Amino acid sequence: MNTSPMSDELLIRNFIQGDHGSFTQLLEKHRKKVFSYILVSVKDSMVADDLFQETFFKVINTLKSGNYNEEGKFIQWVMRIAHNQIIDYFRRGKKYPIVREEDDYDIFGSIARDDFNAEEVMINDQINTTLRGLVELLPDEQKEVLKMRIFYNLSFKEIAEETDVSINTALGRMRYALINLRKFIKDKESVLIP
Repeated sequence: MNTSPMSDELLIRNFIQGDHGSFTQLLEKHRKKVFSYILVSVKDSMVADDLFQETFFKVINTLKSGNYNEEGKFIQWVMRIAHNQIIDYFRRGKKYPIVREEDDYDIFGSIARDDFNAEEVMINDQINTTLRGLVELLPDEQKEVLKMRIFYNLSFKEIAEETDVSINTALGRMRYALINLRKFIKDKESVLIP
């Protein structure tokens, strides 16, 4: 008897054909990864729970409407939806992610201060835009690992499994991505530091 978990594709197909238990399995399979990503971004478990539910509400609607495109991996598609929910949340509330003293430094984080004036907000936005642009200049393998680690908050073990490489390879790619980013930042210092 085969007891291995069903693939996302099979669970999706079964759900579309009316098996609601398949969606429950799909949800449980990815709950921790998606919720953790949202929570790290918004730093509030109640808000994260709301955004998590909104994310999967959109997933259900897209699947039921027949608009889901099976190109790429299901979880990456869900993470993009979650990312868009987070962006919409901050736009609605005109809030910025807060970096507290006890938090690890995040190169993509924004520092929220009540006394930010319009010029400082514009400068901060420009820095974030520039950093995201620099990430796009990385070689594909390095960019993929960096995004999975920073944007999706995946562990190196999960990254290794998703990219079908060893953990050491994933760590090495992250290391080289950070080295290259530092070089890019040094070259762009006049843009990043007003």
